[in-house]
Amino acid sequence: MSDPVSHPLDGAILDSVHHMHIRVYYEDTDFSGIVYHANYLRFMERGRTNYLRLLGAAQSELFAEAESETPGFAFVVRAMQLDFLKPAKMDDLLEVITRPIEVRGASITMHQQVKRADEVLIEAKVKVAFVSGGRARPIPLPLRVAMKADVN
Repeated sequence: MSDPVSHPLDGAILDSVHHMHIRVYYEDTDFSGIVYHANYLRFMERGRTNYLRLLGAAQSELFAEAESETPGFAFVVRAMQLDFLKPAKMDDLLEVITRPIEVRGASITMHQQVKRADEVLIEAKVKVAFVSGGRARPIPLPLRVAMKADVN
């Protein structure tokens, strides 16, 4: 994908990589004034959610088709590896970067970074499983096609 697909609130996909900006607010920090570690998980969840939202122009149709194939489906985090490198502070403008690494039968693995300008603050490898009825299920074809279209 060479042209960005974007909405101001959701960030943008450019060259198969999702970029989204987040401002650090007081509520994101702990008593020492730095971002509380668990809040990075929330920032990255927003990045993954918005990446999926922006995958295609007709995403709602993709999800409707997936719902007809596997009712009650959801994406759930299966595994996550985190490396906290540097802290962020109140009022910092952060960029959450999400890119797919691998799409398999019932899962997609993504690499994520949270950066402040050119500084990487956190790196993560996140495996998200596709489930329906409480069990892992193959990702329906419309979603697989959309996701694979962005995998280098």
